[in-house]
Amino acid sequence: MAESPFPPPSDREPIGIALSDHADQHPRDPEDAHRALTEVEGLLAHYDAVREQARHDAEGLSPERRVLVEQVAVAQYLAHLRARLDPLHPADVAYILEALPRNQRLVVWDLVKAERDGEILLEVSDSVRETLIASMDREELVAAAGTLDTDDLAELAEDLPDDVVEQVRRQLTPEEREQLRAAMSYPEHSVGGWMDFELVTVREDVSLEVVLRYLRRFDKLPPHTDQVFVVDRHDVLRGALPLDRLLVSEPEALVQDVMQRDVLSLQAHDEASEAAQAFERYDLLSAPVVDLRGRLIGRLTVAEVVDVIREQNEAEVLSAAGLREEEDLFASIWNSARNRWLWLAVNLGTAFFASRVIGAFEGTIEKVVALAALMPIVAGIAGNSGNQTMTLFIRSLALGQVTPGNAMRLFRKEVVIALLNGAVWGGIAGVFAWLLYRDTDQGVMLGVTMMLAMLLNMLLAALIAMAVPLLLQRVGRDPALGSSVLLTFTTDSMGFFIFLGLATLFFG
Repeated sequence: MAESPFPPPSDREPIGIALSDHADQHPRDPEDAHRALTEVEGLLAHYDAVREQARHDAEGLSPERRVLVEQVAVAQYLAHLRARLDPLHPADVAYILEALPRNQRLVVWDLVKAERDGEILLEVSDSVRETLIASMDREELVAAAGTLDTDDLAELAEDLPDDVVEQVRRQLTPEEREQLRAAMSYPEHSVGGWMDFELVTVREDVSLEVVLRYLRRFDKLPPHTDQVFVVDRHDVLRGALPLDRLLVSEPEALVQDVMQRDVLSLQAHDEASEAAQAFERYDLLSAPVVDLRGRLIGRLTVAEVVDVIREQNEAEVLSAAGLREEEDLFASIWNSARNRWLWLAVNLGTAFFASRVIGAFEGTIEKVVALAALMPIVAGIAGNSGNQTMTLFIRSLALGQVTPGNAMRLFRKEVVIALLNGAVWGGIAGVFAWLLYRDTDQGVMLGVTMMLAMLLNMLLAALIAMAVPLLLQRVGRDPALGSSVLLTFTTDSMGFFIFLGLATLFFG
């Protein structure tokens, strides 16, 4: 019998292909999740009130009777909650769970249908996922993980106990075990760590009619399938057949005559953030992932790319604020406080340093008291200007727009902008300083001091705003990591030093 040009559909439906009845439902409109949250909060408030009243009424009864009275009293509200949660998309349920305090979150989690647990665990934030997993027993975790396909299971595996992962792994087919092993072997931020193993492949020497018949054998195509990948007998990628070409071309035509040969392919060890930029640049819905020998091993879809972009943006926002990791909104006070200690400690140290800078010029401040009132202006304006430059520069670094060839030109441009803004706004500040103190003998020199200090401090802020993110990137760290804290330290300390140093020079 001749070898089939297609891999046969698996006798066992791939894990994750058969989603729950509600996974394909979408919210009625973008506000549906928010309305659902409001309704759930209202039901939970009634639930808490009724439960407390039932406990009060059951005082004096045996423990078994008290539990029974409480269960009967709250049963109606739990039924309403379950009915409100069932039609929601897993992402909307995740949104609700993240917005609830821990005790109410666990009440809602217990009402979610067991077959949806795995999907929802993938949607919630890492910190909330930890609390949900901690509330589940081993059997529940195995059942939840067993509903996921291999790439999603790999994403969840690091948060699951090892024995749970091993039990789920034993339930997989040999092919799925190999996929799971491969997915877990790639770095977290690589394309391989995000790729999807569900794809459709054909050979180039068959007709489009045969391809159409083959596709009809599937109950449903993998999500975000916009093209069929063309491979040879050794699974080496030869090209792609977009579905629109498949549908509008003559059925008798061969795949090799219609397919695209210049297909953008990704390497499994490529950075996921760089792949996301490629998706944005070329308006891709999916892209093949190949190994070093060009063999097709998976694909990356726009769904994963959106998650990559979201996680990257969240990490940048948290890093810029000096937070080490994502924090559960309703985490314990102790854990939340500890998460903020590192950069608060750094900030405290820099503040003391700035205070010592001021202390070194106490004599000058005693002679010209007006300096104390004008100092914050110099530091504040330079800090704002530096943050503008830093935000633009970090964004450009993230997009890969800063290269060794244009870095110096960007530095020169920002230096000129800082000098221009320093001259303009320093001059305006100097005029205001002179107007405020024109009735004193020091009015003119205060204005000149103010102008020069702002000019120099804004220039320094621009240099720091570019140098710090670039240096962090060069050493392999997140360019946004604490950059704003370091910038504030520089503009405050050096701003005070420059301003008071000039004042000491001018006023003796």
